[in-house]
Amino acid sequence: MKHKIILFLLLLSNFAWAQGYRNNLSKLVTFNIKQQRVRDALQHISTAGNFYFSYNGKLINQDSVIDLNVQRMPVRDVLDRMFAGKVAYKESEEYVILRYAVNHLTIEPENITTAENLYLISGYIVDTKTGKKVKQASVYEKRLLQSTLTDDEGYFTLRFKGEHKEVILTASKETYRDTALVFLADIKIEPQGYNDPDKERGTIFSNTIEDLGISKFLLSSKQRIQNLNIPNFFANTPFQASLLPGLSSHGMMSSRVVNKASLNVLGGYTAGVDGVEVAGLFNLTIGKVNSFQAAGLFNAVGGDVQGTQFAGLINYDRQNVGGFQAAGIANSVSGNLNGVQIGGIGNLVRKDVKGVQIAGIGNMTTSKFTGTQIAGVFNYAKKHEGLQIGLINLADSSSGTSIGLLNLSKNGYKKLSFFSNDLVNANVALKTGNAKLYTLLIAGKNFSDTANIETIGIGFGHDFLLGNRLAIETEMITQYLHLGNWDYANILMRFQANLEIKLFKGFAVFGGPSYAYYNSDAPTGSSAKGYKQNIVPAKHHKFSGNNQGWWGWNVGVTLF
Repeated sequence: MKHKIILFLLLLSNFAWAQGYRNNLSKLVTFNIKQQRVRDALQHISTAGNFYFSYNGKLINQDSVIDLNVQRMPVRDVLDRMFAGKVAYKESEEYVILRYAVNHLTIEPENITTAENLYLISGYIVDTKTGKKVKQASVYEKRLLQSTLTDDEGYFTLRFKGEHKEVILTASKETYRDTALVFLADIKIEPQGYNDPDKERGTIFSNTIEDLGISKFLLSSKQRIQNLNIPNFFANTPFQASLLPGLSSHGMMSSRVVNKASLNVLGGYTAGVDGVEVAGLFNLTIGKVNSFQAAGLFNAVGGDVQGTQFAGLINYDRQNVGGFQAAGIANSVSGNLNGVQIGGIGNLVRKDVKGVQIAGIGNMTTSKFTGTQIAGVFNYAKKHEGLQIGLINLADSSSGTSIGLLNLSKNGYKKLSFFSNDLVNANVALKTGNAKLYTLLIAGKNFSDTANIETIGIGFGHDFLLGNRLAIETEMITQYLHLGNWDYANILMRFQANLEIKLFKGFAVFGGPSYAYYNSDAPTGSSAKGYKQNIVPAKHHKFSGNNQGWWGWNVGVTLF
């Protein structure tokens, strides 16, 4: 049964304004900037108004220089002055979304057909200034989650199944202001306005996921155009399923939908996850992930991740992560991490970390790290305030504890000591770390015609600082002694306490007592000619087995 259709054409000159006048754009701000970049000016406004901006940096010239002096001016008016009316604004939660929109569209319907459980609309999208048809514009019904792109002649067709009292079509195109057209099935005309019940909800995002090389390979050109045309529309649904991006229960609108549950046989492309998402190969998520996400190969997320994330190869997250993530190869987080990362090869966080990083090879945090880093080869943190365990531990500044062969930081120890003791008359030690805990790498040789000894070892120490010039060094060292014969293991442990006196910057002297604990299975006289035949002095302590101990001394100088 056909209904009499009353067509009401509503041209929205600024779609963002039509979504409702909310608080952020009406806030009054005051500041004075001179010869500053647009990005810095936007930062001033967001700080003064206590909100955030979201925009595509490729379309807005962030590096252009402006002067701006405003006194208690609404944010909307400030933006009008900055962009001369060429940018449209929209509010969503704590964000103000900027969209370059200097041109104007109109929808020209050609055919409207209704039948039982069918509603069909076709027509053209037209540039209001030039009159030319606009190709590759997105036309969509946001509540019904159906969309299409205009062809090369600007023509579109949309079909809707079921009974609908009204259909609201929105036309969007990059650099154009959005336009809405309301089709009603009765006399009552209800234009979209300030109290639009179909207000947009969802996740604020950037286009960074689509900019990834792998995304360009996996996504069709139609999907990328669709997202450029309608970057700020989101909807929520309980469930979606897909085989690949585009082959989804939501069709091309899948990237505009936040799902409670998402099942992707091979791979999926969604706006966000507020529950569970699982994929055989990959998940591409534009916005936030809350709760759980897993993929056989990789997850790529443009928004925050809160919860648990697993990937067979890589987790790649462009914002903050809170919770637990594990990957067979690597985890990469562009924002902050508050939780635990486990990577088969490595982990990378570009901002602050509070938690734990565990990697087979290396962990890197390019900002502040508070917690524990454990790696098979190396750890790095720009500002380290926790525990590092690895062969090599690096930091720009460190107030924590590092355990490894080399522990280097700009404010840490890089000391070189030359010393003698009761057993070996020429030793050198490299100390790295800090007063809390430092590592010693030791090599030495006892120069003698009849009692040669070569030794290498590793140790750990702690300094009790008694002021700017005095310290007590407490150290535990394990050494291997070579006596000209590699058939026997000669292991020496030394426990020593030295008083260090700093004479001037970069030079100190030290000395103190030590206790040696020695174990060797070498029989008497087994040392090679010219090497020391009996390490243990006459006065010593006898322990069980081959273990013996004695008191000794050590004295030397430290440089740097």
